[in-house]
Amino acid sequence: MSTAPSSPPIFGRIGVIGVGLIGSSLVRAAMETGAAQSVSLWDQDPSTLARAAELGLGEPAASLAEAVSQADAVFLCMPVGALATTGALCAGSMKDGAILTDVGSVKASVAKDLRTLSRPGLHVIPGHPIAGTEKSGPDAGFASLFRGRWCILTPEPDGDKDYLSAVEALTRFWERLGSRVELMDAARHDLVLAITSHVPHLIAYNICSTAADLEAVTQGEVVKFSAAGFRDFTRIAASDPTMWRDVFLNNREAVLEILGRFNEDLTALQRAIRWGEGDLLFDVFTRARGVRQSIIEAGQDTAAPNFGRDAPAEPKP
Repeated sequence: MSTAPSSPPIFGRIGVIGVGLIGSSLVRAAMETGAAQSVSLWDQDPSTLARAAELGLGEPAASLAEAVSQADAVFLCMPVGALATTGALCAGSMKDGAILTDVGSVKASVAKDLRTLSRPGLHVIPGHPIAGTEKSGPDAGFASLFRGRWCILTPEPDGDKDYLSAVEALTRFWERLGSRVELMDAARHDLVLAITSHVPHLIAYNICSTAADLEAVTQGEVVKFSAAGFRDFTRIAASDPTMWRDVFLNNREAVLEILGRFNEDLTALQRAIRWGEGDLLFDVFTRARGVRQSIIEAGQDTAAPNFGRDAPAEPKP
């Protein structure tokens, strides 16, 4: 549940760098809940920044330095590959006592890069709100995106008193936005996300590519006759290619480890199908179904028919 805007703000001013789905949702949520008193914006794409201004999402800044200079916390909301460079540009203009954080889906390499920017009075706290859709751009954002979703923070394990206070403030900020916050080691985060997010996206992209290259079935037929399995499984393949390219390049070790295990399990299923081992297939599917049911029971998805989608429109006569 969101907190009423009448509650005292966690931060007087935040800077949001990158106003896509996550950045624009963060701004909307911070404004709706009163988690921040004011918001400054910057995006490297002038048209994106202009659109955010049209939508009333905070105060567009004339430069990156202007966007971060008075911010109590700066949120880097961009593809992982751009975080180190942009973070370095921010750090030199940020005031003492400010927090520099991010929303990237990879944490070990990002934490290593961002922590080189740390200086006395600048608190670097890598973060990852596990929330999103396949949509992108400032129009795609919505304030409730983070409600009931996890946000993982990977702070330094040996921070001083001021650093720990900054971690507490950032935790309260995400909780105000409706997130459940977990503190985690960066390497463990990357392994967990490799199986829960990164490899599923890779498989979705790959099966779409396979369908496009399958000469015996035309691409038009794939589109026209997409059954629920193909349609629902490949939804995430509509996600931003730049973002996911950077994720895989920056989390290669964990992704390759999970892919190795996945390929072994897939080979076992292939063998079971070839040799008609129905009992093995049934056992694997039953165990997998239990995992899916646990996700629903944990409130991480819905059990509604058709995944909660509206019924398709009746075909015209």
